Amino acid sequence: MQNPRDVTSRTPFRALLVLPAGVALLTGLATGLALLGLPSPVPAARVQDAHGLLMVLGFVGTLVAIERAVAVRRPVAYLAPAALGLGALALLAPLPRAVGQGLLVAGTLGLVAIYAVVWRRQPAVATAVQAAGAVLAVGGAALWGAGLAVPDLLPWLVGFVAWTVLGERVELARLEIDARAERTVLAGALVFLGAACLALLAPAPGYTVAGAALAASAVTLLRHDVARRTVRGRGLPRFAAAAMLAGYAWLVLAGAAWVFLAAGAGPSGLGPAVTLRSGPTYDAVVHAVFLGFGLSMIVAHAPLILPAVLRRPLPYRAAMWAPLVLLHASLAVRVAGDLAGDGPGAVAAVRVGGVGNVVAVLAFVGVAMWSALLRDQSSTSRDQSSTSADRASTLRDQGSTSADRASTLRDQGSTSADRGSTSRDQGSPSAPSAALPIVSGR
Repeated sequence: MQNPRDVTSRTPFRALLVLPAGVALLTGLATGLALLGLPSPVPAARVQDAHGLLMVLGFVGTLVAIERAVAVRRPVAYLAPAALGLGALALLAPLPRAVGQGLLVAGTLGLVAIYAVVWRRQPAVATAVQAAGAVLAVGGAALWGAGLAVPDLLPWLVGFVAWTVLGERVELARLEIDARAERTVLAGALVFLGAACLALLAPAPGYTVAGAALAASAVTLLRHDVARRTVRGRGLPRFAAAAMLAGYAWLVLAGAAWVFLAAGAGPSGLGPAVTLRSGPTYDAVVHAVFLGFGLSMIVAHAPLILPAVLRRPLPYRAAMWAPLVLLHASLAVRVAGDLAGDGPGAVAAVRVGGVGNVVAVLAFVGVAMWSALLRDQSSTSRDQSSTSADRASTLRDQGSTSADRASTLRDQGSTSADRGSTSRDQGSPSAPSAALPIVSGR
């Protein structure tokens, strides 16, 4: 019987788990266009209602769970990404909504269990921060299943993405960050968790505390992150650092926006209960976190994480800069349109920025696939060249062996002739005078 660990370590199995995440991403992008009032291949209101959950738990959640399952090296851990991916597909299928919601809750609970395993192996602040993010994911999925609208549970979804990524940065910056900074980030995660609960009952104070914790933690990590130095390098280190620094900036802006909106700094005549949960300001904060921070961090880590997960190299290419720049430029246009009001120009800016966001994401996926395939083709060409060279070397060796054999045969023939000549000389009466000096040594 085949060992389950051997099956789960294979590339086809892991790629099968990634597939639902890809479907969730593509569907989420399509529904995003529909929500902007633009033509979309997925116009169904059912899918639009699940847009946020598809992107956050169906896409990001599945990828995070796969990465963590690979790290713990236990076949049962893959149930978490499987449940999240199937939950996303169930939301798209003509099934009762409760099926997809239940699978999402089960998948997020599985992610918490994975972090518990990691904690037992090696207790660390980074693990605790990421676990806090997983707990927020459970809360978001459960609250949505209980009937709350996505805008009402936004802090839970934001917290999942934010603290998962920030916790990973703490883990990777272990040699750069001191214990005090680690405790600051952990405190921020715990405070944010309490603020998310508070925001359900009292939005203004809840969002104020959550925004402050988010911004303060992002600034703390930004001060210690090695990206501030590697951005002056070249190649992949510079690309990844630029993506991470831009992500930190968007997260700080989103946290600050929550603080100001909760204080009543939104559009005139609209209170925090409205500006925090709907309208252009809501759109600006949502996409600043999920696109500006979350997706930018995924892009930064993709050449490092995806090869570890799928066991397929993803070489860095200079062409990756184009979708990264487009992502942040188009997001800036979109956010500017959100903050400009509700005039025709503002609406156009939001739509242009939204289309740019979609194109940027699809472009990066395309560049990544091209980079991986180009590497495979180069590897195949090198293997074929090596095989041809080996064959040519074998033929040369065979030819040399044949020549050696022919030379040996000629030498053997010459030896036989010499022996025959010697025999004739020994049998001839006139030979002694010539042979005598050699025999006697004179």
